[in-house]
Amino acid sequence: MCGDPIFGAPLIDGGDPNVIPVLHSLAWAILIIPTMSLTRGYFQGYQQMAPSAISQFVEQLARVAYMLLSAFIMMRVLHGSWISAVSQSTFAAFIGAVAGLLTLGAYYFRRREDFRQLVASSSNDIHVEAKQLYQEIIAQAVPFIILGAGITIFMLIDQFTFFKIMRMATNYNYATLSDLYAMFAVNSNKLIMITVSLASALAITAVPMLSEALTGGDNSEVRKQNSNVLALFMFVMIPAALGMAAIAGPLNRVFYGTSHQALGANILTFSSIIAIPMGLFVVISAVMQGLSQNKRAVKFFAVGTVVKFVLQWPCTYFLGSFGPLLSTGIGLTVANWLILRYLNRHFGFEKRMLDIAFRKISKYSLLMYLAALLTVVGLNQIVQLVGNPFGRVVSLMVTLAAVLVGGVIYLYLALKSRIADMILGPRSDKLRQLLRIA
Repeated sequence: MCGDPIFGAPLIDGGDPNVIPVLHSLAWAILIIPTMSLTRGYFQGYQQMAPSAISQFVEQLARVAYMLLSAFIMMRVLHGSWISAVSQSTFAAFIGAVAGLLTLGAYYFRRREDFRQLVASSSNDIHVEAKQLYQEIIAQAVPFIILGAGITIFMLIDQFTFFKIMRMATNYNYATLSDLYAMFAVNSNKLIMITVSLASALAITAVPMLSEALTGGDNSEVRKQNSNVLALFMFVMIPAALGMAAIAGPLNRVFYGTSHQALGANILTFSSIIAIPMGLFVVISAVMQGLSQNKRAVKFFAVGTVVKFVLQWPCTYFLGSFGPLLSTGIGLTVANWLILRYLNRHFGFEKRMLDIAFRKISKYSLLMYLAALLTVVGLNQIVQLVGNPFGRVVSLMVTLAAVLVGGVIYLYLALKSRIADMILGPRSDKLRQLLRIA
C-alpha cells in the first residue's frame, strides 16, 4: 500500500505531473496510519477509550500545526512553489500519525503491567472460528469506514461540484475560484477540525460504558450514558465554536494574512457554527455503533448525503463559498435529527438534565462570545490609534487576549453555576478550590 503512491504515482496523477510529489508525500502517512489504528483498537478492546481519544486530538493538533507552519515557511519565508506547500500539507498527515502513535505508546508503557496481568489471568475459554470472525469484522468495518469518512465524503462532494457550479454562476477565472475554494475547504476547515476533534474525542470516551450497559441489559444506564455523551459534547463544542467565531478576524490573519481578510474571516465565522453539526455527527454516529446500530446509522447518513446533494447546486450558485458549508450543515443536521430521534425512541435520554445543560451552556457560551468579541473590537481600536491592527503579531496578541478573557469567563460561570459538575464530576470541586470560587 505504501509503495502504490510512490511507484504508481505517474499512473494515477491524472496527467498532471504536479500531483506526483503530493502522492509521494502521502506514502509516509499510509505507512504508519494502519499501525496507529490497530493500536487504538488494542486499547478499545480493553475498554479504555481515553488513550484513543487523546491520541486523536494530539494527531489532529500536530497535523494542523505542521500544515500551517510548513505552508507559512514555504510560501512566505522561502517563497517556494505551491506544489511544495501542498506536498508538505499532505505530509502533515504523517506527522500527526507519529504524534498520535507516540501518545498511544506512552499510555501503553504506563499501563503495560496491568495488561500483562490481565493476559496472565485470562482463562482463554472463548474460541471463535476464523470464518465467523472475518464475517463479524467485515460487518463492523464497512459501516465504521463509511461513518468515519462521513465528513470527508461531504468535502469530496464540494471538491467535485464547486468549480463547475461557480463557472455557471460567475465569470471568475480559475485562480479566483481556487482562492474561494481554499477559503472554505482548506483554510477554515483546518481550524474548525481542531475543535471538532477535541469535542468528539472527549465525548466518545463514554461509548465503552454505553456498550457495557447495553450488553448488561441496563436500560437506565444506557439512557444515562447517552445523555452524558451529549452533555459532554455540548460543554466543549458550543463554547469552542462560538469562541472561534468571535476571534475569526484576527485568527484568520494570523494564519492566512490580509489577503481577502474580510471574506476569509466571515467564512471562518460561518464554518465555526457549521462545526457544531459536524462534531455532533461524529459523536452520535459513534454512539450508534456502540449500540450495535451500524447499518441504521449508515442509512441515516445516506439520507443526509442526499440532502447535501440536492441543496449543493442552489446553495453554491446563490451563496458562493458559503453555499457548500450551508448544504453540509443542513445535510448533517438532517442526519443528526434522524439519529437522535431513533436514540430517543429506542433508548431514551435524561431530558431534564439535557435541557438544563443546554440552556446554561448556551447562555454562558453566548456571554463568552460577546466578551471575546468585545475584546477583539476594543483591542483593534486601541492598536489602530498607534499603528496597524492587522499585522500578524498584533493579531496573534489580540487572539490570545480574547481567548484568555472568553475562556476565564466561561470557566468561571460553568463552575459557579455547578453545570461543570455534570461533566467533570468531583474534579469541579478541586477547580473551585484552586480558583477560589464559592
